[in-house]
Formats: sequence, structure tokens, C-alpha cells
Amino acid sequence: MVDTNVNNMEEIYRIGIDVGGTNTDAALLDSKLNTIHTVKVHTTHDVNEGISESIRRLLSESSVNPAQIRYAMLGTTHCTNAIVERKHLGKVGLIRIGAPATTAVPPLADWDDTLKAIVGSHAYIVRGGYEFDGRTIVDLDEAEMIECFTKMKGNVEAVAICGVFSPVNTSQEKRAEELAKQVLGADMPVTLSHEIGSIGLLERENASMLNGALLNVIAGVVKGFEEALQGFGISASVYICQNDGTLMYSEYALRYPILTIACGPTNSIRGAAHLSGLDDALVVDIGGTTTDIGVLSQGFPRQSSAAVEIGGIRTNFRMPDILSIGIGGGTIVRSDVAQDQVTVGPDSVGYELLKRGRIFGGDTLTATDVAVKLGRYEWNDAKMEGLDESICRRADEIITRDIEDAIDRMKTSADAVDVILVGGGSILVADNLEGVARIVRPDHYDAANAIGAALGEVSGETERIYSLDEMTYDQAKEDARNHAIEQAVLAGADRDTVQIVLSEDIPIAYLPGNALLVKVKAAGRL
Repeated sequence: MVDTNVNNMEEIYRIGIDVGGTNTDAALLDSKLNTIHTVKVHTTHDVNEGISESIRRLLSESSVNPAQIRYAMLGTTHCTNAIVERKHLGKVGLIRIGAPATTAVPPLADWDDTLKAIVGSHAYIVRGGYEFDGRTIVDLDEAEMIECFTKMKGNVEAVAICGVFSPVNTSQEKRAEELAKQVLGADMPVTLSHEIGSIGLLERENASMLNGALLNVIAGVVKGFEEALQGFGISASVYICQNDGTLMYSEYALRYPILTIACGPTNSIRGAAHLSGLDDALVVDIGGTTTDIGVLSQGFPRQSSAAVEIGGIRTNFRMPDILSIGIGGGTIVRSDVAQDQVTVGPDSVGYELLKRGRIFGGDTLTATDVAVKLGRYEWNDAKMEGLDESICRRADEIITRDIEDAIDRMKTSADAVDVILVGGGSILVADNLEGVARIVRPDHYDAANAIGAALGEVSGETERIYSLDEMTYDQAKEDARNHAIEQAVLAGADRDTVQIVLSEDIPIAYLPGNALLVKVKAAGRL
């Protein structure tokens, strides 16, 4: 039982929940962001059951009054799992505005047949599109587009619209959305590619299609989470974690589910920064199935600049720069006595660790068994008989070498770096690693992901075009910054904590007056 100063009715609490492939973690924080209590439960086949169980245990073990919980944040793998497992995806109709310029590569060219069959066969290229500088290649053929939407009627649950260079000029995509709602009904969900991806056409098209396919998945997640909270008497504002380390209102998540992909590692990076007090370091998050390594830069995850593959599909929306390797607490260790060989992973027993692991009475040698045998961690009632120490030492050497190699790949120089170790599986790692200046294992390290979810900051974005004939470059950037800060404050951020986390600008030649497109993102605490 945790003393949470229950009599203090003024205190406002927040809960963060992070659903992983093996465990669901939950954390309770007070208004000063001190960690009050954390719990870890096994992720269930129906993910919502694990979420409910984690909330139940958090409330019963901390004795907090549910009425004092005002904020609830969820970071979840639902959307990633749906794409990887090809389950629960909706049918999406695609319009690519780009004939005749882009007909050489058909839509969904790099999708496998099973995914194409699930998400849908309604993909059309219509006349239209822009040059890289925003000049029209061909005017939009509205009659042709209406014909395509008519074919989709009754066969799709959402529509994705992707135009050539639409991030530079959005008007054709917006007109296509109006036509889609005219033909298919005002309540038909429409994803516009310029709201999700960057310039590259095919990757942006893929991201838009996946976003449309995930709308049913995220609707189930938000509904399940809100019902679970209400069931425990919690009437809190609900936020969903994004993959850049900030939060979005649940209403926003219902429109852009793709932005939740890979928010788990991001939550761990944010939680690691908060728990360790470091702003620049490598974060090594070892779970039950994988080790995720990310870079903490000025307190936020470093973003990836390369195209990102999700379930074999190339996309180009913003993602954290994460390297994942198949080493976790449940990773299977195999030995071949005849060949004198020991191999580790990449497959894992996942959430069945407590049934299948050797120290728990199972028959599968795992990385957790190795760590306990070598004295890194104590487990009461561990069944140690029959665990061969020489096999465990060799497996440990492989695990250590693989983690050291992965850390090396994420470094930007040969210098030794600080490493923050988080995640329940971090017991696997020795106290010294090559190329590492120091290893920091903060308190509550095994729930850093849930704490990161609860911390989550609220963000505001702006995307505006300025004429540099009328103002200087610095004035344009300053105006955009101020607007992004205002947006973050409107979304619920405390003005004193707001920082600029992303700033980029693109000169636009097609507009008169030396035009500049400026994108700025600001984030601050709730």
C-alpha cells in the first residue's frame, strides 16, 4: 500500500499507460510530476483487458481517490500490431491526383498481395497534380474523380487522397475531399496526404492509406480506454501519445491514428529523460521482446530523416530514430552441444515468459534465465537446477556484444556516451559496456514508458506562407514561432514550459514576393 496523502483533496493526479507486446505498464504521477506508484501487468490477447487490470491495480495499491485523477494518457501498440499482423484493418479507397505524370508506378506497387486484398482494390489515378514549385501540371478532372468515388460507394470505409507535391500546394487535395463527401456522404472519413507525410509521393500515399485503414482500430482503442476509466469512476481528459513525444486529444487521434505508431519507444525516451535528469544521452529500452535504442537530444527523441518501414510498407511521416534488435527478457537461447554452438533470439516467448521460462518451471531457456543464473537479478523461488553456467556465460557474451554494437550504430561520434537503461529487461545488461561513459539506471526504470506517457507534453503546430519582400527571414520565423506557441497554449500547455521542438522552412518559387513556407512545432507541459 502506498501513502499518497489521500486526505489532500487539492492534489491532482495523472495516469500514464503504455501497452507493449509483453507487458502493459501504468504509472500514477502527482501535479509536480513525482512518480507515486507504478504497476506492470501482462498484456492480454484482448489488449483492453490488460489496460483495465493495470488501472484497477494502480487504484487499489495507491489508494488514490479516482475523482482526483484529471488526466489519462495512453501509449499503445494497437495500430502497429494491426499493420504487422494484418488484422482489423478497414477497406480504403485511394485517389492519386497525378495523371499523366505519375502513371509509370501504380498505387500500392510495393504492397504484398495479402495486405492489398485486406485494405482494398479501389485505387485510382486521376488527372491533376503540381510541379515541385507548386505550379499546376494539369487541372483537376472533377468528372473523372466523381466517377471514381461512385465506384467506391458501398465498398470502402474510408478514403485517402494523395496529390503530387500536395504539401507545397494543398488546394487540389482539399477540393477532392469536398467531392468525396458530396458523393459518399458527409460522414465518410477522408485522409489528406499533406496532413500526414512529407514531399515523397509513394511513401506519403502509403502512409495515407494506412491511416485510413487504422481508423476502426483507433476508434476501438479510444472507446475501450474511455469505458475502462469510466468503469473505475475516473472522469479525466483523455490523451493519446504521438510518436514525437507529445500528446494529442483523443478526438485528434481518431483522425490521425498513424501518428501513434512507435510511440512506445518515444515514451521510454521521454520517461528516461525525466527520471535521469539528463537531456542528451542514448536511451536503451529493453522490454520482453526487443531492445529499442533511441537518442535523447535536448530532452526529446531524435527524429529519423530516412523513410520508415512499417510491416514492410515504406512511409515518410515523422518517426523517432529508433534501432530495434531482437533481444529482450523473453528472448529464446538455444544451444547445440554437438556443434558447440549457442545462439540468442531473435524470437521471444513474449508474454508467456512466466509459463515457459526455465526459472519459472518451463522448458525454454530465455535471456531472463541467463541474467538470474549469473546473479544480475534475484527471483524468489527461481528453479535453477539444470541451468548450465557455461551456456549462460556464452549467451551473455552474445547479448552484451549485440547491445554494444547497436549502441555504436546509434552514436554520431566515436566518443563514449552516457546510456540510460530502462525497461523491465534491463537486468540483462552488465554494469560496464564498451564505448559507454556511464550507465544510468534511474528509479522506476522498469516503468519509464508509462511515466513518459503520463508526462507527455501538449504540442501546437503552425504552417504558414510568408512574403520575404514584406518582412525579413528572421521576422517570418519569429512570427511562426509565436503562432505555434499560441497553438500549444490553446491545446492546454502551460505557457512557461513551452519550447520549440521542430522548425523548418521551404522557399516557394511559384508564389510572387519571394515566398517562404515555414513549419514550426512547439510543445509544453499540461
